[in-house]
Amino acid sequence: MSSSLRRTGQPTPGDKHWMTLQEAAVYIAASVKTVRRRIASGELPAYVCGKRGLRVLREDLDNLMRPV
Repeated sequence: MSSSLRRTGQPTPGDKHWMTLQEAAVYIAASVKTVRRRIASGELPAYVCGKRGLRVLREDLDNLMRPV
């Protein structure tokens, strides 16, 4: 944990917030299947964590959302 996070309780602008696919689905109010589809189509970048785990950045999820 960075010292700036310990002092303020808030992440600094350079900190990355990694999410599991389940957390990402809850965050964007969609199913895990939809998150996987977005990854497969290239709309959402995903990163391998360990042997089988996938993670996405909250910033990338925020970039998926666009005004209507």
